[in-house]
Amino acid sequence: MKCSMLAMGLAYGMFTATAHAAPQQDVYDAVEQQQQPLLQTLETLVNIDSGTGFVAGLSEVEAVLTEHLEALGAKVEAHPAEVYGGNTLVGRLQGNGERNIMLMIHYDTVFGEETAEDRPFRIEDGRAYGPGVGDAKGGVAVILHSLEALKTLGFDDYGQLTVVLNPDEEKGSLGSRDLIQQLSAEQDGVLVFEPTFSDGASDAVTVVTKGINYAFLEVTGRASHAGGAPEQGRNAVMELSHQLLQLGELGDPDKETTLNWTIIEGGSKRNIIPEHAQAEGDMRYFDSSEYERVLNEAREITANQLIDDTEVEFRLDKGRPPLPSNPQTEALAEQAQQIYQELDRELQAVEIGGGTDAAYAYHEDAETPAVLESLGLVGGRYHSDEEFILVDSILPRLYLTTRMIMELSNAED
Repeated sequence: MKCSMLAMGLAYGMFTATAHAAPQQDVYDAVEQQQQPLLQTLETLVNIDSGTGFVAGLSEVEAVLTEHLEALGAKVEAHPAEVYGGNTLVGRLQGNGERNIMLMIHYDTVFGEETAEDRPFRIEDGRAYGPGVGDAKGGVAVILHSLEALKTLGFDDYGQLTVVLNPDEEKGSLGSRDLIQQLSAEQDGVLVFEPTFSDGASDAVTVVTKGINYAFLEVTGRASHAGGAPEQGRNAVMELSHQLLQLGELGDPDKETTLNWTIIEGGSKRNIIPEHAQAEGDMRYFDSSEYERVLNEAREITANQLIDDTEVEFRLDKGRPPLPSNPQTEALAEQAQQIYQELDRELQAVEIGGGTDAAYAYHEDAETPAVLESLGLVGGRYHSDEEFILVDSILPRLYLTTRMIMELSNAED
């Protein structure tokens, strides 16, 4: 994770000459009351396996979330995410103001069945552990308990608050992205609750994310007996290896474009010249024009074959677009930093290499909505057996979210 120069200026240059404002005591008290209930909600969610595509677990989490949203007074709809299963929940709270705000995060994880049984939620040395505790069930809990704090405060100056909780983010949100794009177009602001990384000193919100594309390379050769007639075969594995070496420089360090080959498959038995081999890769990029460049260069490169009479096909499938640098997001980040100043805390605004659903919510051809990412809890080791969140990040993140909703609700157009 790296910080942009602009973001660093926001984080460290803008507020050094000003005194820290005190927290709004009524808001602070309301969110402080939610810290322990949030941990209880988080324990409940973490202890239910909800890996992408595990419909039984997703349905169980969905029931918990629906009950909580309805208790807050929200009208809840369930929209099937048909590619991998599960439902995208959309909860709406009607207020007395004019501005529409969307709070968004996913409730699926990367972990398989029985993971929660093997290593359930626990707190140890100021850290909470468990599958999906940060990515992103912590974000779900922050949304729910920030809304609880607003309810305690009797705050309803927003026009409509829309909560979107989807079940397929970890595999690209293919079944929920159209709904996210549709709903976000109706908003004045979108707050997204992926976690942020702890570096031991500070935490952050995200203002720029990379896009994700998926690379596929397939080689078709000809099978033959590896001992008796190898010359009659056309070795697809050897041709694939040749192509991977040729394609190794498709990234562009100056533009921070990367393409890493991560899966390779080929061959069936030791005594058969393999007739098929394939590889998959992960492309990350900031510049949208990189899709066409990589695709065109790869097709030119793969025309140079090592083994005659083999067929080589390169394909590049589009995933999430990038969330580009834009003034609306930067303004939201500045607002978040000012709110953190009320707690005498510093907040970085950063660029990250991972793609998120924030990019689906951003509409480049429109001035709204403003989108800000990484309002979830602070932690680390995401997607691993050691995934954690910092317990002492709960209160400031609840305060930040609650105050952001209040400020956005009362903002002037």
